[in-house]
Amino acid sequence: MSQTVTEFEVHDIRFPTSEQLDGSDAMNPDPDYSAAYLVMRSEDGSEGHGFCFTIGRGNDVTAAAIEALRPYVIGRPAPRTASDLADLHIELTHDSQLRWLGPEKGVMHMAAGAVVNAAWDLAARTAGLPVWEFLASMTPEELVSLVDFRYLTDVLTPDEALAILRAAEPGRAERTARLRRQGYPAYTTSPGWLGYSDEKLVRLAKEAVADGFGQIKLKVGGDLEDDIRRLKLARAAVGPSVRIAVDANQRWDVADAVRWMTALAPYEPHWIEEPTSPDDILGHAAVRAGQPVKVATGEHVANRVVFKQLLQAGAVDFVQIDAARVAGVNENLAILLLAAKYGVPVCPHAGGVGLCELVQHLAMFDYVAVSGSWEDRVIEYVDHLHEHFADPAQIDAGRYVAPRAPGFSARMLPQSMAAHRYPEGPVWQARRTIEEVNS
Repeated sequence: MSQTVTEFEVHDIRFPTSEQLDGSDAMNPDPDYSAAYLVMRSEDGSEGHGFCFTIGRGNDVTAAAIEALRPYVIGRPAPRTASDLADLHIELTHDSQLRWLGPEKGVMHMAAGAVVNAAWDLAARTAGLPVWEFLASMTPEELVSLVDFRYLTDVLTPDEALAILRAAEPGRAERTARLRRQGYPAYTTSPGWLGYSDEKLVRLAKEAVADGFGQIKLKVGGDLEDDIRRLKLARAAVGPSVRIAVDANQRWDVADAVRWMTALAPYEPHWIEEPTSPDDILGHAAVRAGQPVKVATGEHVANRVVFKQLLQAGAVDFVQIDAARVAGVNENLAILLLAAKYGVPVCPHAGGVGLCELVQHLAMFDYVAVSGSWEDRVIEYVDHLHEHFADPAQIDAGRYVAPRAPGFSARMLPQSMAAHRYPEGPVWQARRTIEEVNS
């Protein structure tokens, strides 16, 4: 008997990460990692959890955007199948009046992603499978049915996507077993926040290598001489065999990016991430052509069309999907297929509250059922805020452990939600009291 969705709760949840400068970079010096958080429930009490990630101010705006999607969900059958999930995705992203607010970009598109991801969490829980395995259990035809191919068919048709998925089908069982045994390669950004002291950078870099990570990442873009010093210290700390990626968080114009990365190149950075505006496809291509370091981008790319153009233009060496930036699992499946068509590795962005939990599923599904490879592929990992989730991401010897719990690993603990609800949660009440005393 089919159940309908009867409850739709939206919460503004914020964590005061700015107190320790966790997450600090050249563009975002004092972030408070936050989640505009959704719980949808069906008649039988089954739950689906999803969220948008923000860095503090504006989280209320994002929560309001999710709330505006309530009428599209309440009363509809609880999603169970590929067809259900495809219908919801199309209804949210093709609505004529909602599209006017984008189209397919910005806060409303992210809000649609939170709803779609919550629906996937609910469906996977109902199936008793983690999302990566739920996806990988679908036929190539079912997976193709999930994708919105509008605006993509000049480079990727449904038949081409079907061929990619069918080519990967024979090895699914072996790759699933290998993934469960070995986990998925990870890298860590934990040593590299821009607000950290040199001593903390060196200590955390050494600890990362001791913990089994073969790649770390540093934030750059504040001051060139500081970046040269920090990269030199990190290289000395980890040795020549460990990869060091760097991330400018959109800080530079094209000429600045070329000049800056040419100066950092002697320390062998593995990639430069977000060297310029995420909307500037030709700018990324120029950065890639103008200096010797490989280019990665994607965490702020608005939709599958921009990813298509980045790949068409030969502008990126690594595609960085984000589980909560585009319109959820369905659109990320389209991006994975585009990357597979162009043979470009996918190295997902994570780190923000809950993002490691979500995106591990997409990368693992890609390995099992799309690309069939983890060569030159890693998932970002940051070691904070996992304790607030019921099924937190797990790392063992520098690799993500394949989730076994049903769902999308998105469920936040009720006590964490209560403590960090903004502005009335006790964490924020205490912070305001301290600010008043100090003022």
